[in-house]
Amino acid sequence: MSFNLLKGKRGIIFGALDENSIAWKTAETVHAEGGTFVLTNAPIAMRMGQIDELAKKTGATIVAADATSEEDLDNLVAKSMEILGGKIDFVLHAIGMSVNVRKSRPYTDQKYDFTAKGWDVSALSFHKVMQSLYKADAMSEWGSIVALTYMAAQRTFPDYNDMADNKAYLESIARSFGYFFGKEKRVRVNTISQSPTPTTAGQGVKGFNSFINYAEKMSPLGNASAQDCAEYTVTLFSDYTKKVTMQNLFHDGGFSSTGVSQEVVDGFKE
Repeated sequence: MSFNLLKGKRGIIFGALDENSIAWKTAETVHAEGGTFVLTNAPIAMRMGQIDELAKKTGATIVAADATSEEDLDNLVAKSMEILGGKIDFVLHAIGMSVNVRKSRPYTDQKYDFTAKGWDVSALSFHKVMQSLYKADAMSEWGSIVALTYMAAQRTFPDYNDMADNKAYLESIARSFGYFFGKEKRVRVNTISQSPTPTTAGQGVKGFNSFINYAEKMSPLGNASAQDCAEYTVTLFSDYTKKVTMQNLFHDGGFSSTGVSQEVVDGFKE
């Protein structure tokens, strides 16, 4: 069901890879709600995914950009305003990658050039994206910028590795840049701390299937799906959340506030 929550709004969506991606689901939902947007991803990710299919489905234009490159991002922002015909109303940053995780290096034996690359892609890129938008005065008043994060930024999940550090840094950037964007541009900046979700990136974490089952049993409402997250993101892009900013918003079925569930306790009974 569509409510035209984003009718007339323009945006940029980072990170759509395939139909399992939260960014992919968000693009479909934004389109259904009347929004128009540019899709972007790194050239190598675009070759691996099916972003062309999403663009055709939603009428979006694709502009390739490496989110770690200031030059690419400045070009993306300028082209997006040209393509969309005005300033940007919403941005989704759905980017995350750990080379240490991909190479199966434990947290206690990181290769630091891998660490630096993952940090640049997963966290610093969020600052770079916002800096490009800020310097170009590209955001509309009361616009909304959202990044995806995970509760490993606050609590320890051993196999999440250095991505936990990246997410903590990402959330700090949202608060810090959110202050300046709010005071000077009337733009909102928030992060969504999502349930473990079976995206291509998520499934690369060791023991992911076991953990998603555990989270399902711990969450009073059950895990939030990629589609659930897309719909929540649309509310943050809409005018109904104009005074929500600098927040890390847990979207996890209650997992983050649950000490232990009866289902988990029952699993330990003799």
